Amino acid sequence: MELSKLKPAEGAVTKDFRRGRGHGSGNGKTSGRGHKGQKSRSGSGGKAGFEGGQMPLYRRIPKKGFHCRNTKEIVSINVAMLNVFEDGDDVTIDALKLKGLVSNPRDGVKILGNGDLKKKLTVRVHRFSKAAAEKIEAAGGKAEVI
Repeated sequence: MELSKLKPAEGAVTKDFRRGRGHGSGNGKTSGRGHKGQKSRSGSGGKAGFEGGQMPLYRRIPKKGFHCRNTKEIVSINVAMLNVFEDGDDVTIDALKLKGLVSNPRDGVKILGNGDLKKKLTVRVHRFSKAAAEKIEAAGGKAEVI
C-alpha cells in the first residue's frame, strides 16, 4: 500500500448536489424550498434561538452558578517534581518554566507536599502548603514566599 494509491471506500464520496439547475435535475424551479412562505424566501432562517415570539429556551431555563471575577488562578506542582533540579539550585518561576514544570504561571505558583524531596533547594514561589514547606526544610533547603 502506497500513500499515492489511497482512495476512499466505494460510495463514500458523492458528487455535490447542485440545486436550481432545471426540472430535469429533480431539484429545479423552487430548488427544494416549496412554494411561498417564510422559508422559501432568500435570507430566511431568522435569528439563532428565535422561537416565533415564544419565550426562547435559553431564557426559560433558570440560571445556575456564579463565577467570581476576583478569584486567582494558582498553578500547583508537587514537591517530588522539584527533584529535576541540581543540589543547591535556586528554584524560581523562570527556572520552573525552563524545566517545563510550569508553562504559564497565571496568578501564582503553589508547591504542594506530595512526594519526597531528595535535594537541597532554595524555592521562591508565591505559596507553599505546610507539608511542602516542611519537606523542603527537612531536605536542608529554604521555602521563601515572593
